[in-house]
Amino acid sequence: MKKTISIIALGIVATVFISAVLSSSEWGERDDDERYEKYHESEDHEYGSSRGGWLESGADVRAVGNETYQGECGGCHFAYQPGLLPGEDWERIMTSLDEHYGDDASLDETEAYEIRVYLLENAADQASLSRARAFSAGSVTGAGLPRITNTAYFRREHTEIPARFVRGNADVGSFSNCQACHLNADAGIFNEHQVVIPGVGRWDD
Repeated sequence: MKKTISIIALGIVATVFISAVLSSSEWGERDDDERYEKYHESEDHEYGSSRGGWLESGADVRAVGNETYQGECGGCHFAYQPGLLPGEDWERIMTSLDEHYGDDASLDETEAYEIRVYLLENAADQASLSRARAFSAGSVTGAGLPRITNTAYFRREHTEIPARFVRGNADVGSFSNCQACHLNADAGIFNEHQVVIPGVGRWDD
């Protein structure tokens, strides 16, 4: 009788142990799945793979995808991606082309309309990428035209960079000269781990 009870007790203990192991494994797999889903649920996770010691990442804002905008605006300065300002700021810029930051950048009606529609449809407040969304609050400029460098997000991200590295640097000159330090700015990649300041070197705060 005692032997039978011992065998039954041993069987119960074994069953409980096996169940615990399986349950632990199942929850471990669920945790792994949840971590994977959280990492991949958005299309803009900040860090990518490392190749040759250089950290790669996807776009932070969508690259310019309109030839007219690229040609007309990019012909004079860096073609800032629409996702770097909200629609209302782009609207103010497009309605003041004759006084475009000290220059006359007037366009014919057809080109102006095409560019305006493109900017508004792809502006920061319409974006899905999180870094672009961060620019949706817009620029605080008072009566002047909106400036990306006057957005709260831009200022926060650049506050630790000494002005002498930028304004006092002949190879940069201004914080608006994005492509001087962000080597993949034209692709919409502004990852801080891919910043190289001319004459200073890699910058990672």
